Amino acid sequence: MNTRILVPYFLVLIFGFSVISCDSTYNEVGSDIVGDTSFEFGTPKNDFGVIAYNQGLGPIDSKNLPVNALGIYESPVFGTTKANFATQVQLAVTNPTFDAALSPEIDSVYLTIPYFSTKTAVDQDGVGTYKLDSIYGSDDAFFDLKVYESGYYIRDTDPTSTTQSAQSYYTNQNADFDAVKVGELLNDSPADNQNTAFFFSNSEYNELTTSVDGVESLTRKAPAMRLKLNNDFFKRKIFDDVNGNLLNNNIFKNYFRGLYFKVDQAGSPSGNLALLNFKGGSITISYKQYASAPDDDPNTPLPEKVQKSIVLNLTGNSVSLLEQINYTAPSTGNSTQGDAKLFLKGGAEGSMAVVKLFTNGELAVLRDKYQQNKLIVNDASLTFYIDNSTMSSAYEPNRIYLYDIKNKRPLIDYYTDQYSNSLKPKYSKNVHGGIISKQSDGRGTKYKIRITNHIRNLIKYADSTNVELGLVVTENIGVVSNKRLKNSFIIGTQTVSETPTMSAVNMLGTVLFGSTTPSSPNEDKKLKLTIYYTEPK
Repeated sequence: MNTRILVPYFLVLIFGFSVISCDSTYNEVGSDIVGDTSFEFGTPKNDFGVIAYNQGLGPIDSKNLPVNALGIYESPVFGTTKANFATQVQLAVTNPTFDAALSPEIDSVYLTIPYFSTKTAVDQDGVGTYKLDSIYGSDDAFFDLKVYESGYYIRDTDPTSTTQSAQSYYTNQNADFDAVKVGELLNDSPADNQNTAFFFSNSEYNELTTSVDGVESLTRKAPAMRLKLNNDFFKRKIFDDVNGNLLNNNIFKNYFRGLYFKVDQAGSPSGNLALLNFKGGSITISYKQYASAPDDDPNTPLPEKVQKSIVLNLTGNSVSLLEQINYTAPSTGNSTQGDAKLFLKGGAEGSMAVVKLFTNGELAVLRDKYQQNKLIVNDASLTFYIDNSTMSSAYEPNRIYLYDIKNKRPLIDYYTDQYSNSLKPKYSKNVHGGIISKQSDGRGTKYKIRITNHIRNLIKYADSTNVELGLVVTENIGVVSNKRLKNSFIIGTQTVSETPTMSAVNMLGTVLFGSTTPSSPNEDKKLKLTIYYTEPK
């Protein structure tokens, strides 16, 4: 589209519908638009020419994603995904000092990374019951989790760039990080649920805190990854002679290059996978030391010991490092006739669909009718039906996202949909849609995306470009930034070098019926562009 698009003021009616409905309707108030409502009334037509085909994405820049995957997920459709992770750490308080005369001694070192969870109940003792969000795989599954000191320095900028552009790190670089990990295992607790049989627990954990006057208390905390790390490593790294490496975080992040999380299969079922807010995580080093230096008189009682702590935050640069096993994404589909099935997949070996509208020349006819005041567009949408047979029991992505490939941005309908859901932000902008519709057994049937204003502007502005549209899975509709592809590709005359960020975050995939006629009994599930319009007399 060209830039001559007026975004109308409008009012979204929210009363009386579910926040997860993707078929909700709304009124649009304003002027200078083709038609003045978006309700499905008037004459419906869905035989417009639409072509949709597959396009593989390859490795994606996964540096500093909003959330990151960790674990193993086996999909019956898309093979096995192993999600490893690397992150820098930073001192919460820089330049800490340690007096050897006070004999500081580490009590414990704990790594804590919060899970996405919702408290569903509290018993009579005050113990909460939680439901974890964004966990994929069997509840009783576990995997082998190893945490190492990372030997890979994650740079801010590209040293070969003359413009100081950001350094990219890609989803397929796990071997590079694994090759330079420091050999000592940090999560070496004798409890196997800390390492060789790790699983995502929905139980609360108790955190021991000590007040300034020495009173200890236990506080119940929401579920989190809670790993006990090796005391001796952190004594050497933090407390011993560190030669000024704790002075500031610029120095510290090169001295201690962070953590590398490596996952491997262990047992059957082979594991599960979670999306985690690693940047909300921390390492807490708890230690005790004398309140004052003891003297040399053996008859003098030793001073009281006081509790201290140092916190390292899991902030700084991070990289999602993904391995895809037993699956190869489609490369390039049939851009002339379209593909019978569309494979949308996020994460490693990701893939998207390219959608082209009005491929039979209908746009010129609609523009002519509009110029003669013979056409009012009331509503327009694309409906993508799920191939349930192929998807089988695989987890299904909650949402798909349609965007302008050329300009790397959402459609105008994204911006004009003002509906937000603070409790469930993944269901915001549900008028624009793309949210999965499910049948009674919980399996998905379709995704519907309203593109009313996009179609109106295509018809109204005769010199606007009917750009190709990209379709990907998304983890969160509220994030519409893009990430660099390691290998660019060509769509039409357009070089594509980026893809939506949230497609790299979401590890799931779906199979949709495409734009060529499916075989019986799925003839009615072909991709449809439906327009409701009125023709004034």
